[in-house]
Amino acid sequence: MEGFIVIDKPSGMTSHDVVNTVRRITGRKRVGHTGTLDPFATGVLPVALGEATKAIPYLDEGCKEYRAVMRLGEITDTQDCTGEVIDSREWPNVSPDALSEIFSKFKGRTSQIPPMFSALKHKGVPLYKLARRGEDVSRKPRDIEIFSLLIDEVSLPEIGFTVKCSRGTYVRTLAHDIGGKLGCGAHLVKLRRTASGPFTLNEAQPLDALAELIQNGGEDNIIIPSYEALGHLTDFQVDESVRERVSHGIAPEINDLTPLTGIIEQGTKVRISFAGRLIAVAQVVENDRHILKLLRVFN
Repeated sequence: MEGFIVIDKPSGMTSHDVVNTVRRITGRKRVGHTGTLDPFATGVLPVALGEATKAIPYLDEGCKEYRAVMRLGEITDTQDCTGEVIDSREWPNVSPDALSEIFSKFKGRTSQIPPMFSALKHKGVPLYKLARRGEDVSRKPRDIEIFSLLIDEVSLPEIGFTVKCSRGTYVRTLAHDIGGKLGCGAHLVKLRRTASGPFTLNEAQPLDALAELIQNGGEDNIIIPSYEALGHLTDFQVDESVRERVSHGIAPEINDLTPLTGIIEQGTKVRISFAGRLIAVAQVVENDRHILKLLRVFN
């Protein structure tokens, strides 16, 4: 069993818990996820099995989509509903016009200070461990991009919204910062990831139904091959003789590549395939001659 399974992560589990469960259900030792979801969050969690774990660094997950609910008037130490309320404020002057204006200010390229309760490290120690000890250290702002931000529902003090954002964006920090601009504070109470790059909620399987599905032989209907998951990369198809050389770490030559049209820029990553299966990811090191360097070979 090789490839990706999209899990609809339930609330209350860590992403690592999900990986362990999938490992137990499938009997595969090599299992990994492509992007952490907070324990209280739900939704799309792509999980790689076997050789597909090698493909994780080459996925195009630059855009993620979430549906979320934030609550005005309360600021928590974690910026979400799992933390302790550290400040409460009134919110009677929040109007639809004010919400639309403030939300629009967060669209586009911006920066965000990561929360203390996060897995980022300071001098080798995860920030959340420092936060649990009551420590607060300086964090550098990180560049992010909010591609779209739509208000779905307003039922004060709660606001439902959908956001499409770049990888590395903290949606709870987004809610916290919006609350700050509104002057009343806010924290996130619900978070559901609906898409992560090419993986969507439409493909997601409930974790509690996975075991029965696999026992009934339905895994072929839910496995996304690595070749398909890396569909954003230019594909070079090779024959059996080239496949054999690639399996021994020998990069293809220009005459081995099919099809080859135009110039592919230096530094571009490509996929190499044989009979519709991914056999390697490579990088163009000389664009005029299309000399390739193998980055990863798949068995």
